[in-house]
Amino acid sequence: MPSARAVLQRYADMRAADTGSLHGIWLDGKLVGGVLFLNFDAENANCEVGCWLEPAGTGRGLVTRAMRILIDWAVDVRGIHRVEWIAASGNRPSLNVARRLGMSRDGVQRERYPHRGVRHDLEIWSVLAPEWRAARARSARDDH
Repeated sequence: MPSARAVLQRYADMRAADTGSLHGIWLDGKLVGGVLFLNFDAENANCEVGCWLEPAGTGRGLVTRAMRILIDWAVDVRGIHRVEWIAASGNRPSLNVARRLGMSRDGVQRERYPHRGVRHDLEIWSVLAPEWRAARARSARDDH
């Protein structure tokens, strides 16, 4: 529990400083995941988003729906221009969310992330505010 408290305190401090935030995903009254601003730079209109999800929440589109709300807010309310998503190349579920959000793959940082004694490539994905708005408008037209 000390590490969980430390993470929550860190995000509370980041939210107070307007540099990041954490938002829970709830299913049937239980916390099953979250979407977050890992880095939020309003001055330069850039942010990095991420997520986590427990097995009980997988396969339901929860992260994609929550992330759409988060990105809508960042772009429409806060004026963010560039939203980044960074994930290990082997993390297919995370990369699939980036694709579903209409992000473009910008590149790979080779062997950037050490995890459990192995170095992993990280993929950088992004969407720009004009692209986000255009995709949202197309989706709204397609729904009618």
